[in-house]
Amino acid sequence: MSSEPPPGSGQQPPEDDRFRKPPPPAGGSGSPYGDQPPYGGQPPPPPGGGGGPYGGDPYGGGGYPSDPLAGMPPLADSGKRTIARILDMILVGVFVWLLTWGFGVTELDVDTDKVEYGKSLGQSAIAAVLYIAYDTAMTVRDGQTLGKRLFKMRVANLDNGATPSVQSSLIRASVLWIPFAFCCACIWTAICGGWSYFDRPYKQGLHDKAAKTVVVSTGS
Repeated sequence: MSSEPPPGSGQQPPEDDRFRKPPPPAGGSGSPYGDQPPYGGQPPPPPGGGGGPYGGDPYGGGGYPSDPLAGMPPLADSGKRTIARILDMILVGVFVWLLTWGFGVTELDVDTDKVEYGKSLGQSAIAAVLYIAYDTAMTVRDGQTLGKRLFKMRVANLDNGATPSVQSSLIRASVLWIPFAFCCACIWTAICGGWSYFDRPYKQGLHDKAAKTVVVSTGS
């Protein structure tokens, strides 16, 4: 027979309930990001103000239900995210060019008789693999690509603030770079990353939404 109380009985869930957040450690705030001020450095609103647009604090009670950003470090500035992404694109792009040049795989070659689509497809495949591998490996390590480290920001899980897993990092990188490499190039990057300029409250790009991540400032 199940030990869980029937709905509406008023009893508390058992201590081993996997959906129940454990109590914060003594002397700490309980925030998954550590003892950092709420978003923007502003004092949190008083309790009892109602749920936020995403159904309250996603961090399991570390902040006030009226502010879904309570307990998080400041979200990274979208402009800095764009510059960091451009730097990463240039860095990996140099390796793509060197590899494709070394193996004789160049951009689309057009002459009066034929169009060599194979070379263009080969370069796109190399670019996709390198961009995804770079982004995934760096994100799994500490949430920072070289561009993000330069601008003091990192990728974090939306639900708990931890560094994303391999699966989440791979999903995030694939959504961003596969369309970029094979069909949409800078148009897709602008749409995918530019979404963070308008998204509220978490400033997520489309790749962040797919992987359930956010980009936050490290402050150091």
